This record gives sequence, C-alpha cells and structure tokens, in this order.
Amino acid sequence: MAKFCMLLILLIAVCSTSASSKSAKSEDGEGLLSCLHASGLTNVTTVSSSASEFYSLLNFSAQNLRFTETQTPRPYVIIIPESQSQLEQSVVCSIQRGWEVRVRSGGHSYEGLSYTSDVPFVLIDLLKLNKIKVDVKSKTAWVQTGATLGEVYSAIANSSPNLAFPAGVCHTVGSGGHIAGGGLSFLSRKYGLAADNVLDALLINASGKVMDKNTMGKDVFWALRGGGGGSWGVVYAWKLQLVSVPTILTAFTVLKTGADNVTEAVHRWQYVGPQMEEDIFMRVQFFGIKVNNSTTIRASFHGIYLGRQTELVTKMGKIFPELGMVAAHCKEMKWIETIGNFDSINVSQMTNRYYTNKVFFKIKSDFGKKPLTKAALRGLWSIMEEEVSAYAIFSPLGGIMNMIPSTALPFPQRKGTLFDVQYKVTWTNKSEDDHYIEWMRKLHKYMKPYVSHSPRASYVNYLDLDLGSAFNGSASVEKARAWGDKYFHHNYNRLVRAKTQVDPMNYFRNSQSIPPLAN
Repeated sequence: MAKFCMLLILLIAVCSTSASSKSAKSEDGEGLLSCLHASGLTNVTTVSSSASEFYSLLNFSAQNLRFTETQTPRPYVIIIPESQSQLEQSVVCSIQRGWEVRVRSGGHSYEGLSYTSDVPFVLIDLLKLNKIKVDVKSKTAWVQTGATLGEVYSAIANSSPNLAFPAGVCHTVGSGGHIAGGGLSFLSRKYGLAADNVLDALLINASGKVMDKNTMGKDVFWALRGGGGGSWGVVYAWKLQLVSVPTILTAFTVLKTGADNVTEAVHRWQYVGPQMEEDIFMRVQFFGIKVNNSTTIRASFHGIYLGRQTELVTKMGKIFPELGMVAAHCKEMKWIETIGNFDSINVSQMTNRYYTNKVFFKIKSDFGKKPLTKAALRGLWSIMEEEVSAYAIFSPLGGIMNMIPSTALPFPQRKGTLFDVQYKVTWTNKSEDDHYIEWMRKLHKYMKPYVSHSPRASYVNYLDLDLGSAFNGSASVEKARAWGDKYFHHNYNRLVRAKTQVDPMNYFRNSQSIPPLAN
C-alpha cells in the first residue's frame, strides 16, 4: 500500500496516447494546466504516459481488468482535488477548456464509465475527498463523496456500536457512485435504499456553483438519489441519515448442494425470502462447482438478522423449515463485523481502498416479479454449470421497500418486486473476453421469460452497455430511452427534466447518461 500512497499527489498531467487526440488537444491541454495554476492549484506534477507512476495511479481504483488494458483510452490529466474549492476549480477549468470530464469515486463502474471515454477526457479522482463527520446525537453523517463504503462504516462504528448505514457489503465501493445509483443492501428491507436515507447533498455544476437540496431544486435533488452518476454535476458530499442496529446481530450461511436440493430450497425461498419480517435479510447465491470430476450446482443462503442467534433459529424453523437452519449455521457479531464477514475481510482492513482480487468480468441484472418454476430453475442450473467462474445472486426486496412509492426516487422497483438478480462471470485472460461475454448474454437471454418485462428492468448500479450506449455521451431523449426505461421505467421522463434544469448543455455525460431536452 505504501507505493500507492506515494501516488496520491494533487495533480498528475499526462500526454494522451492517441496521436490524433494529442495534436487536437495539446493547446487546450496547456490551457487547462494554466487555468488550474491561475486558480491557485500550483502543486502540479507532470508524468508521461509511459511512466510507471501513471499506470499505477490510473489503475489503482480501476476494478474491472477489462478496462486496464493498454488500448483502453486514457485521460490527458488525472486531477486529485483535496478540498471543495479545488474540486470546484477542477470542474470549471476542465469544462472551460473543452474537455470531457469523468469523475471517479471508487472505480466500481461495471463498464468503466467513471474512468474511460471514447473522446479525449480529464479524470477527476475523488479518492482524497474521503472525510466523514458523524453526529451521534442527530444520527447523521456528512460524507465526502470519495469515501469508500468501508471508510464510511468504520467512521460510523467508531462513533457508535448502535448506528449503521444501509449500503453494500463491498468495502472498496465508492459511496458517491453507490448512493447515486440507489444503493441496495442487507438493510434495505428494514430501512430502504442508501439513497432513501440521504438528507442533503452538495452538488457542483458546470460553472462551479455549489448547490444544496434547496438551491438545486426538488427535481434535481430527487434525481441525484438513484438517477445514476455522471449526469448531473459532481457531488462533493452527502448528508446521510444513519439507522439503528442492535449491539449484536446474527450473520448466517446455509449451503445446499446438488440440483435437486438446490431446486427445492430456492423454489421455496422465492415465496419466503421477500415475505420475511424486515429484521431478516436472506439472499441466495448459486454457482457451479466440481464434485468427483463432474459439475453440479451449489446454493449459499446467507444474510443477517437484527437480533440474537437463538431467536433466528426458532423463527426460521417456523417460516422456512425446508432450509434446515441450526445454530452452527449462525454467528453473532457486531454490525460492522457482518460487513467484513460477507466481504471476506477483517474489520481492520475495512478502510483499505485497494481491491486486491481484480479480474475481468461481465455483469448483468434483472428483477423478479413472480417466482420461477422448478423447471425454470433447473434450466438455469444447467447453464450455470457450464461456467464454474460464474454466479447469480437473488436478493429479496419486500419489507419497507413495498411501502415506498415507485416514484419516491428514480429507483422504481418497489411494491410487487420480489427480488433483484445479479449475474456475474469472471475470467483471467483478455483473450477470453468474447467467450465469457457471449456466455453471459446466453444466460441473460434464457432468463427473459421469467423476469420483469415491458420493460425488462435492470439496476443502474449494475451498468450494462448491452442495453444501449451513445458515442461521446450524446444521445437524443428517445435514443437514451433504450437504457433509461430499463433502469428507471416511468421515472425516466422526470430525470430528463431534472437534467435539463441542472445541465442543459450536457457537459456531464457518458455512454449511458441522462440527456437534456434539445434546446
């Protein structure tokens, strides 16, 4: 980690690797640096694109190896602001000098949209904007948008053992991007999305103006909380409503192996998981494994209970006896320890920003409105058994999610949605990209009859460019509907109105951003 810490300089300027981009942008690039210098950002270091420091810094937060190859478009400049004023001026200078802007919080964009572009661009990396201030008395926290979820959780746990925030379990995910896409979690059935628990935000627009929820307006504040990142401006910080948890929780894992066992358990789970009391969250992850030189399916039923182990075992014996949960499947621990438990890390590692287990991957998503039949599940197992490096996760909704209107925030999957689905396949060699991506598309195609339709829904935090994309981030409102309807359904039109209000010139854009109405 020491090597990477040395790289956290204020600004690194690098030459574009494309000859055409370099000639087209060299003058503007010099103007960008002059603008930053004139604004007081004088601590500037220039590193050529061939320097080892450049690749280390660029790839430090790039989580998908598909977007770390030498042929991946690279930024002219990586800017690492350390204060609100530096962030404001970085945005202003970049836009004034005609550069595309990409903003990276944790680098977990599944399609690399926070740190790649199809045109010359500037990368503003927020990793130094990671300060967190917790107010235990009001149960709130101000979180700079570059803080990872692990950093947020550590700050909360260090302040109180009975406070938490409902967000994901991967500690290196950036809080900014996670919240911007909604933010499903193990606490969503009890407290809703991460975005449901945002009280305020500080947004920087293209002219460098800082707006809070009152000055940005109702539509824009609504859009920020679940409408996806990269469309509205740059969020400097979020004010979060923290939630109450008991001092001791119960984490659990129950494994089932073999097509027959898994089919029976998963089929029953579909009727039980989304209907459990809000204090219980149980998701099921299934994957192919090798057993005696053949492949079979295994399912992991795991989650948390906001209470003690004996209570959980008793309750599960009544509502889901088919699972066969016993005390040995459970372990009592603190809330922050449940995060580490499912992220396979110690609590002491929670603030480490560098993710060590990087691979090539492709992810897709769905939402289930009705249970799959046993025959449909067996068909799914047969495809999953083809690739032991793949898995699928069914995560229950229900609980309070049924009580929140589908228009409350851009995330529309509320009442009537049983579960969300994430499909993931990983590999280790760039030459295998086409094979695994096509396999993922095959799996996704198989599931079409069994999931939501009109439109077939996807989760914006699981970005998928197969849904459609726009060159240079420029797309008409109707063309962008190809992905906008799938992520946001009936909320898409309001997102377009919000975009038109806050960024009518479409300065903040990417391949799947929300477009403004034409002038």
